[in-house]
Amino acid sequence: MDLIKLYEIQKQLDDRIHREHELNDKNLIPYKILALQVELGELANETRCFKFWSNKGASSKEVILEEYVDCLHFILSIGLDSGLTNINLKQINNSNDLIDQFQNIFTRIITFQYEPVIDNYEKLFNHFLLLGKKLDFTEEEIYASYLEKNRINHQRQDEGY
Repeated sequence: MDLIKLYEIQKQLDDRIHREHELNDKNLIPYKILALQVELGELANETRCFKFWSNKGASSKEVILEEYVDCLHFILSIGLDSGLTNINLKQINNSNDLIDQFQNIFTRIITFQYEPVIDNYEKLFNHFLLLGKKLDFTEEEIYASYLEKNRINHQRQDEGY
């Protein structure tokens, strides 16, 4: 995954939002961490992996992928705001099911919130990428969906979202 390109694209959107909403002097990391947690919950909700009481299946792959890249936007944005963009992506594997993987990522978000160091950010990012693999997304699908959602986010700014 071309992180340099993703960070550049995210920076353009973040800079625009900061400028147009006059947020240049505001620390947005706590807001973005909460936004990431909310988006991760929405992603889990679309997979329905935890809904043992329901026979209804997961949402479509496209809907789940859109929620996944919503999370990716905030992970990238948090890295930019924290100055943690020079990271190492590692192929990691574990035997976690989706429920365990979601809980793992929630834990890593909180760990980063209270100890915002590169090691914790890398672990968060790498485990998030592992979640994408567990959801059967390819890097190409993630990248294409990220670009499309980024376009939509700019369009929303144009429309006063």
